[in-house]
Amino acid sequence: MKYLILHGGGMAGQPLPELGGRTPLQASVTPNLDRLAQQGELGQLVIHAEGVLHGSGASGTAILGYDPKKYYQGPGPLEALSLGVSVTEQDVVYRCTMVTLRPEGGKPGDDVKKLGPHVILDDATAGLIETEEARELIEAINEQLGSETIQFYPGSGHRHLMVWVNGKPRARCVDPLTVLGKSIGPALPTGDGSDILRKLMDAAYQILRYHPVNDERLAIGKKPANCVWLWGEGRAVLWPSLPEKYHVKGAVVATSDVHRGIGIASGLEAVDTERLAGGDLRTRAAVALEECAKKDFVYVHAGLTDEALHSTNPKAKVLDIEAFDRELVGPLIEGLERQGPYRYFVVCDHGKADGFALYVFGEGGQKKGGTSSRRFTEADAQATGFAPRDATKFVNRLFANG
Repeated sequence: MKYLILHGGGMAGQPLPELGGRTPLQASVTPNLDRLAQQGELGQLVIHAEGVLHGSGASGTAILGYDPKKYYQGPGPLEALSLGVSVTEQDVVYRCTMVTLRPEGGKPGDDVKKLGPHVILDDATAGLIETEEARELIEAINEQLGSETIQFYPGSGHRHLMVWVNGKPRARCVDPLTVLGKSIGPALPTGDGSDILRKLMDAAYQILRYHPVNDERLAIGKKPANCVWLWGEGRAVLWPSLPEKYHVKGAVVATSDVHRGIGIASGLEAVDTERLAGGDLRTRAAVALEECAKKDFVYVHAGLTDEALHSTNPKAKVLDIEAFDRELVGPLIEGLERQGPYRYFVVCDHGKADGFALYVFGEGGQKKGGTSSRRFTEADAQATGFAPRDATKFVNRLFANG
């Protein structure tokens, strides 16, 4: 028996007026997900993550059977695992996101003397900066601010890491997306150790504002990556091994550093991201099938693209969902049918720390038929009448004998 968890991050949602009162899933054409919903068990999961900060990975943690309130300490330490950055349980790991700041009433590129209430967060991705440019900027910051206790590590795009060796874990930071278009004053780090974090962000701004990379970006009409935003803080904790508990050999297939880190933390073998062609979904399906042929279990994660995630047009999310169904779900299920008996667990969440997600669960080789009118949507999952199931316990059903 082969086992598959397929996780569509951030694809569930609320009804939107721009989509005629439908959710993005309802507005999407998803024949493969719908066929699974008709033949399998459709329902809702509840993710208990009350009090969890920066919870983009809380649902993945729960889906693999771990209590987010205990094991999910924030995205920072999981991204460190994915990037191969060595940390101890005493170190605090931060997301180091490249952003664009501007003075109130000014434009990107105008000078800011000091970070404070008069400064606006203009772009939470620094104009979706490319990895090569961002790496040069992070290296410049590390060269001038790095020390025995502070180190900056390049990631991809606007997402990077900072490690504070033996750092203070009680400073509280804010997701830059919640500050977009607003004054950064109330959102700057607070609590024990926040003075150091603020000084680092101030110093990073001074390094980046006149960097040649940003001069070039401004010259061609792009937004400068003129500061780093520290958040997503957490310490690494040891997770019990999923393969040892269920006696399976498994792999994680993901381009997201958070979800790749979740897989590694749970004891899965992480597929090299170079095999995934920068996030191409058909390639991801092919690689997942290769791993299924060699192993018992594969956890596949695919989230919304940055373009859809940061777009104000919900139709961009619809296009991503349709591509997820067409280029990943369809090829995966077709390939698994050729490999022999398998069990699948497909989950789409809201991309938030806690709340509900919808799922479909079943086994391959089932006879055609089922509930012909049912679709893989939030409304259809609610209409089944089943009480929402605890997400952390569902993995037991996936691996159950019989």
